[in-house]
Amino acid sequence: MEKVKMTRKKSSFCYTPEQLPLAFLQGEYEQIYAQTSPAFRKRVSAAELRSLGEDFHRGVDRYKLQSTILLEHAKRYVWVDGSGEKGLAAAFDEEGTIISLVILHLETHPETDSMLTRTVFVPPFAGEWLTYWGGHNELVNYHYAYPNQRYAFDFLVMKEGRTFTGDPAANESYYAFGQPILAPAFGKVVGVVSHIPDNTPVGTVNETQPAGNHVILEHEAGEYSLLAHLKQDSVCVEVGDCVQPGDLIGLCGNSGNSSEAHLHFQVSDSPVLLSGHSIPVRFQDGRRIVQGQLVSGPDRRSE
Repeated sequence: MEKVKMTRKKSSFCYTPEQLPLAFLQGEYEQIYAQTSPAFRKRVSAAELRSLGEDFHRGVDRYKLQSTILLEHAKRYVWVDGSGEKGLAAAFDEEGTIISLVILHLETHPETDSMLTRTVFVPPFAGEWLTYWGGHNELVNYHYAYPNQRYAFDFLVMKEGRTFTGDPAANESYYAFGQPILAPAFGKVVGVVSHIPDNTPVGTVNETQPAGNHVILEHEAGEYSLLAHLKQDSVCVEVGDCVQPGDLIGLCGNSGNSSEAHLHFQVSDSPVLLSGHSIPVRFQDGRRIVQGQLVSGPDRRSE
């Protein structure tokens, strides 16, 4: 991903993202606060930042960078301490101004974090996609707070820090919209929904049908994959069909509880989303995918 250029007037000191965690641990709150945006300072006072920070960072020796993600006009960084129980996130704009800061006590689930699916999966798309949400804490993956979605991923397509070109209210402006979604493993289709309209204008959501148009695949060992938020009327498989990795399932859409075109992908121990438990995905290349990583899927399988 393209590195955001960090510049600032010579008269103003500026921490680089790499320096920020140590600045917190060394108690340099006045300097950190001076680097925050006016909007941030309207919400949080210098005294509040110091009070919260001193209490939170007590006992932390160092933070390790866990993820970076390029946003429109900004770049977000997430660091986690050695225990995995404290996290720090900050977003820097193109001028080096800190536009957001989050400190969070992280919930951990080591008993399931270390698990992996018995089924081996490939990314369910062709080409290069961005992991917008994914990983084993709430700072990199908001799904982590919910047992039925804990190890889910949200993937989208980003180019030069943007997910769309043209009218931001139109689904067709988004790079991911209409892209082929592929079977991630051998399996049998056990659930299909394809009639739900895509959310229009972009930004509105359908909370009553959260998965939107979707396909559920049954794999061996009682594992079920969900591919959600598909484009209306694009699903091209039926219940009972057997699929192979790379088979076309449908097209990426913006249906259900979705704020823009993206793919929600997860594996669970039940075909019923609300009653199942999410399982960490074993990918063919062996890596653990985390927010900010670019992921390339296989070519679509020809019929």
